[in-house]
Amino acid sequence: MANRHGDFIWYELLTTDTDAASRFYGAVLGWQARPMEGASHDYNNFAVNGVDVAGFMKLREGAEKSCMRPCWLGYVGVDDVDATVENIMKAGGAQYMPPTDIPSVGRMAMMADPQGVAFYVMRGESEETSPSFSQSKLGHCHWNELSAKEQTAALAFYSSLFGWTKGDAMPMGAMGDYQFIDHHGQTIGAMMNRTEDGPPPAWTFYFGVDDIDRAASAVSGNGGMIHYGPAEVPGGVYIIVASDPQGAMFGLVGPRKASRD
Repeated sequence: MANRHGDFIWYELLTTDTDAASRFYGAVLGWQARPMEGASHDYNNFAVNGVDVAGFMKLREGAEKSCMRPCWLGYVGVDDVDATVENIMKAGGAQYMPPTDIPSVGRMAMMADPQGVAFYVMRGESEETSPSFSQSKLGHCHWNELSAKEQTAALAFYSSLFGWTKGDAMPMGAMGDYQFIDHHGQTIGAMMNRTEDGPPPAWTFYFGVDDIDRAASAVSGNGGMIHYGPAEVPGGVYIIVASDPQGAMFGLVGPRKASRD
């Protein structure tokens, strides 16, 4: 695996309707959906200009009974999956899927942090660097944001596992700081405290678009719902937080074309 320990290397949508997801994200992000080669189960990839950037699959039958809902999950690359899983459990996390080998893909496990937020750890078989997280490319993930029950504890947990460090911070009043997280000199996202009346703790992943207003219109026009934005953020770009027609939360980030014309 060419990626460093602690890099985000993949993003995955769990959904109740894979055909609807293909249409929705194709309209919003221009993603092309295609079956994953060699997959032993019904797994599909989203691609941008022929480059796979994310995956999606149908939630198993009965998932709602175990409180599993449509969602986006992130994969973090690690040097040793089994050792990382052991460290997660020792730190108070939980195991949803034990370390498992996927032929020609790698070894992975689905875990939860001590505050109940799900994520994957993975050691990929490929010697190529994953292109999924790339802040300079449209359609790729640009930002990884954790809304936590307790931001300080969350930062300590993930930093101990993946070597992430504290970057700058933006005060957000009663909510505390919006704490940037750095990895090998790059700011890869941020953590914040969730609002008491907001959604449960979760990671939200922001994908890059070339025109935030066009993307927002595509979300609304294709059955999605915008929960926040468009709102300007540092760097002169804008974000929205939305949910797809099946209820999976995601973010978009990009410029406002009218401000450049």
